Amino acid sequence: MPIDSAVQQAQEFMAGQDIDGWLLYDYRGMNPILWDTVGAISNVTRPCWLWIPSNGEPRLLVSYVDQGRFAHLGLPTTLFVSRADMTARLAELVARARTLAMEYSPQGELPRISRVDAGTLEMVRGLGVEVVSSADLVQWATQRWTAEQLESHEVAAEKLSRIVLDAFGYIGEGLSSRPTERDAAEFIRSRFVEEGLEVTDGPIVAVNEHASDPHFDPMAGSSSAIGPGDWVLIDLWSRLLGEDSMSGDITWTAFVGDTVPPKHQEVFDIVIGARDAALSALKAAFDEGRPVQGWEVDRVARDHIAAAGYGQYFNHRLGHSLGREVHSNAVNLDGWETHDTRLVIPGVAVTIEPGIYLPEFGVRSEIDVYIGDDGPRVTTEVQRSVVLIQA
Repeated sequence: MPIDSAVQQAQEFMAGQDIDGWLLYDYRGMNPILWDTVGAISNVTRPCWLWIPSNGEPRLLVSYVDQGRFAHLGLPTTLFVSRADMTARLAELVARARTLAMEYSPQGELPRISRVDAGTLEMVRGLGVEVVSSADLVQWATQRWTAEQLESHEVAAEKLSRIVLDAFGYIGEGLSSRPTERDAAEFIRSRFVEEGLEVTDGPIVAVNEHASDPHFDPMAGSSSAIGPGDWVLIDLWSRLLGEDSMSGDITWTAFVGDTVPPKHQEVFDIVIGARDAALSALKAAFDEGRPVQGWEVDRVARDHIAAAGYGQYFNHRLGHSLGREVHSNAVNLDGWETHDTRLVIPGVAVTIEPGIYLPEFGVRSEIDVYIGDDGPRVTTEVQRSVVLIQA
């Protein structure tokens, strides 16, 4: 995101809040939100600060050693040469502020936003200002997608939706030779390369009890062979190659055989029911013009699963923000691991992925949802029935 756009959107947000400015701080990569705002800059070795006042021109405070690395931003810059000099210059920078926002979350409730260390927070507060969380400000200023970013996500989502079915087909075609979870994961990675998708960590290919580990990694020494009667969960995520493309992330499940066992079918139906209930609640909130917070959507799915008697087996949040990183910095659908009070706003995207994890097998169903001006829109294929894998 260009720095001028981020500044404009940040000031737009602060105009409606009791916030005098946004103070972004980083040392050695501890706060990636700063780099989301100004763009990637390599080899910055000293503390650096960006002050975006609610009115007026933003300003950088950087070390004399790193001065040349920020020149291309075209922002007024103050240099410091020592710790004492940095503190004095920072006090001048925020002298007119009473309340400023930083990447701080009270009690560490939102770890994704909790990027400023306690000592730095103490130092800034010692300048006589009140520090509040930048959680909603970050979302508004840096996480809303452009039309081009949305298009990049939609292309990636379409490719992922095809590749997951290709992977189930690969397993079926090779059943006689008992392909392993790792074999299927390698097949998916090869398809990513063919389709121009980024290869990072993952994917998850998990059979039977391995599917009860939400982040199972099919390593060479822990990879099961896949055969008749097996339950298969595949979770795959990626994005198009390129700095400004947005991620997609989906999870599908399948059974190797002609008929899904009753227990597996029962759990599958509950999971997709929870997924659809959460999506319906999200759509209803937008139709009614009612603001909805991330934790509220999580509660809908969690209540659905609990009512079916499986509440103790749903042990992660409902969904996460999507962006350049597959787990990004906007609102999460989370009332379990955290209590995310950020609003679900137009311009961001989230996953909806409830799961039930029994000792013998696990089920998760994951879709991607973009929040447009007219409300939520699913951008991935939606699994309605268990895929049957046959030789």
